[in-house]
Amino acid sequence: MPDLFGPHGVGDRAVVPGPGPRKRRGKAWIVWLAGAVVVALAIAAVVIGSASGTNSAGTNPAGTNSVGINGPTAALLQLDTSEQLDLAAPEFSLTDQHGRPMTLTQFRGKSVVLTFNDDQCTDLCTLLAEDVLAADHDLGKAQSTIAFVSINANPYYPDPATVKQWTDQHGLGGVSNWYYGTASPSTLSALADDYGVPIKLDPENKTIEHGTEIFFIDPQGQEVRLGEFGTGSADTAPFGHAIAQVADDLLPAAQRTQVAGQDLAVPGTGSTEVNAIPAPIELPELGNSASELSTASDAGEYTVINFWASTCTACITEMPSLESEHRALGGKVAFVGVDVADKTTAGRTFARRFGITYPLLSDGDGATAGRFAISGLPYTVVLDPRGTVIIRHPGAFTTGQLDYLLRSLDTSLPQVAD
Repeated sequence: MPDLFGPHGVGDRAVVPGPGPRKRRGKAWIVWLAGAVVVALAIAAVVIGSASGTNSAGTNPAGTNSVGINGPTAALLQLDTSEQLDLAAPEFSLTDQHGRPMTLTQFRGKSVVLTFNDDQCTDLCTLLAEDVLAADHDLGKAQSTIAFVSINANPYYPDPATVKQWTDQHGLGGVSNWYYGTASPSTLSALADDYGVPIKLDPENKTIEHGTEIFFIDPQGQEVRLGEFGTGSADTAPFGHAIAQVADDLLPAAQRTQVAGQDLAVPGTGSTEVNAIPAPIELPELGNSASELSTASDAGEYTVINFWASTCTACITEMPSLESEHRALGGKVAFVGVDVADKTTAGRTFARRFGITYPLLSDGDGATAGRFAISGLPYTVVLDPRGTVIIRHPGAFTTGQLDYLLRSLDTSLPQVAD
């Protein structure tokens, strides 16, 4: 969800109430109370189960009046499945990342997933980029029927070269159906107003705060669904799947496909999925098999559990970020590293290389990683103070991404001087 603290470094931050002239929700802006709200919504949605739609095993037979994802997955996307919009999406005339003209009209006949994105962002929008990559993967051959369209929200950096640089840096350069448009500051401002997306400018630091809406636009150019990206974006696989499925639902029945990926599972006893409370991790301390540590001791605070190994190339870039965030938060968030199927000496040498000071555990046979269904390394799981899984993120976190997530979840965390 949108975080509610002021600018911190370069990138987008808080959502500021200030609806534009076209209201799209029929209700006032709500100040979201950190990521725990996502969990509450998702848990509540379990009660209705899949009443909101089908799962990914089949296409949605009911057309755009239904959503082909279950309740927990819709809650992750902050998608109100009871509310179907019927608004003509505002037209625009922009320049995309390749320097080519870009209009909404050019996407007629396709489903459009439209967002406003800060081309200087190093945290939340970068998580959205990962979600788009996951969604595009799940679409498979249907990629030609879906357009991922983003509009530059940052008027201080309006050049096409800048949105191209951001696109390339975050892995979207090779995605043929990704379009990132920009224009003059006045045009960008007017377009944000047209879509009712609040943007607050900080001229001194050239940073912005912006809304995090996801507009789902059908092939006729009508806004049909409205979602949000925020802390839930870090749950890349189900979030990306949800984006792909909702977009596919907007297509005519003959064009819909079987979207890959899975909805969020309804958590069962002992599950390690999002919204579940798994049994504590209890493993020997890395390099000291006589000492066993347990995540049960971290009850009452947010806990970041990072699965890694000395043979993991991506871990080389991620572990310094984790250590930096661990030191910055002054013990207010628990950090635990789990070395998976690694030789003890190799793991210890690797950790010393990066000066890791948070507890490290040894999962020598990989059983714990297996219990948490870790698909690859690195992989990070975040627990809330009750021990509930609220984030499952495959791949490396940057300091900016992790800092955004943790401070969104707990706004009382100490701020770090820029």
